[in-house]
Amino acid sequence: MMAAERNVGLMERLPVARGRIAADVPIHKYTWFRVGGAAEVLFEPADLDDLATFLAGLERDIPVTVIGVASNLLVRDGGVAGVVIRLGRRFADIRVEGDQIAAGAGATDIEVARACRDAGLAGLEFLSGIPGTIGGALRMNAGAYGREIAEVVVSAEALDRKGALQALTPADLGFGYRSCAIDPDWVFVACRLAGTLGDPSAIAARMREIAEARAESQPIRMRTGGSTFKNPPGHTAWRLIEEAGCRGLAVGGAAVSDQHCNFLINTGGATAADFEALGEEVRRRVREHCDIDLEWEIQRIGEPLAPGGGQ
Repeated sequence: MMAAERNVGLMERLPVARGRIAADVPIHKYTWFRVGGAAEVLFEPADLDDLATFLAGLERDIPVTVIGVASNLLVRDGGVAGVVIRLGRRFADIRVEGDQIAAGAGATDIEVARACRDAGLAGLEFLSGIPGTIGGALRMNAGAYGREIAEVVVSAEALDRKGALQALTPADLGFGYRSCAIDPDWVFVACRLAGTLGDPSAIAARMREIAEARAESQPIRMRTGGSTFKNPPGHTAWRLIEEAGCRGLAVGGAAVSDQHCNFLINTGGATAADFEALGEEVRRRVREHCDIDLEWEIQRIGEPLAPGGGQ
């Protein structure tokens, strides 16, 4: 069956929605790596009710994948089967209420940090150093500069596969290192975070420190993602990668950053296959060097291209 025929068939099975639904949508343009194949179907819901109604009517055998700004995501070259849900600006509301902030899952971490700064809410400056959205931060318990989102979450909301809104406590979320216990089919839509009332100028100064540290240590002006591998217990991934001789290592258009060994960069013309092959070669060399298995932190979704270039 041709891809176009498959996609048309899937479109006919989908519930009616008010948001944008389209077949065979290249999603590499949404990713920071700028690589990868097409979404079989891309759905950008108009609002929370639209998303809930869509999920309620969606047949259970149709896979669902959720993306935000795809800062820590590698989409394989063969594309992503089923429905890819992209939460955009309509899920990006931010409200500061006393010593808490309510944020939609589509809000970027930096926007939340800036809103806290402007309102004099301290303790969430670390979010300014995390590329991505609040939804992604919840999904992977994102952290940087000595803090992680598990430390500041008051509550969260997610839609299950039946479209029912679930209210979640920190205990429900079951946070671990770069992980949470929530069903991967559930869609985070909002959360509430806690801070402490503080001095806006001091908050701004801390955010400047974080921005300067990122610019000095990370390849933020390159086509890259977040950290490639999780830090093994008692170790830092970048140091293990450097000690294994992987600084500057390249496969096709993908390379290990000379600036920070735990970042992969697109030097031009890279494919997702290049990135995945490079990552696996780094893992092999580290394992050979020190008998430690690095675990991917970057989320890899979709299918590789079949031999000959087809899916």
